[in-house]
Amino acid sequence: MDKRRIECRGVSKKYGDFDALKDVDLSIDEGDFLVLFGPNGAGKTTLLKILCGMARPTSGTAMVGGADSHSPEIRGKIGVISHKSYLYDSLTAQENLVFYCEMYGVANPGARAAELLESVELSHRKNDFVRAFSRGMTQRLSIARALVADPDFIFLDEPFTGLDHHSAVMFQSMLSALHKRGKTVMMITHDIPLGVSASTRAAILKGGRKVFDEPTKGMSGEKFMATYLEKAGK
Repeated sequence: MDKRRIECRGVSKKYGDFDALKDVDLSIDEGDFLVLFGPNGAGKTTLLKILCGMARPTSGTAMVGGADSHSPEIRGKIGVISHKSYLYDSLTAQENLVFYCEMYGVANPGARAAELLESVELSHRKNDFVRAFSRGMTQRLSIARALVADPDFIFLDEPFTGLDHHSAVMFQSMLSALHKRGKTVMMITHDIPLGVSASTRAAILKGGRKVFDEPTKGMSGEKFMATYLEKAGK
């Protein structure tokens, strides 16, 4: 099997007369951590949605794990953390995670839910309804929800939004541990120092086109900032 686990070829997306993406090629190797930067409206979230099977490209192909990104066989291998929590306000934290465990066919849903609640430090609130949670707590539970099936591919759209410092540090540690386990990660963020330090590669979108894509090994946040301003700031 081709080592490239996530692959876009000529991906374009139009909304009426607006070109959100224009002929994007992108390959993310197994175990890579790619961080995607770009100004607002560059097409970052649109690309992530196509790779997660939440939107279809107008043209081109998007493959995840050797299958079309919309293929049912890949759904259980993808974890998504975005601005939407995909949680049910009328259920408790425990009930939400058990529901998703059952939906993905996870063995022993109760034990898996308890394990994840512990990992995001919400065990003490397991019986509370999600509607009573703060934004930060909801985001932490959303992180647990995305990991119920131990996915091979993790997609993150500004995952640190709403997290306080303690929660952000905890989540950075979780991301690092997942990457060390060989998970393939794609993250959208505007936080250049955090993104560069966490990733193995960085790419930049501007106006729906990929204008930069290089490894981040040995690259400082300051150096990348200069590159970002050159590539995306004009």
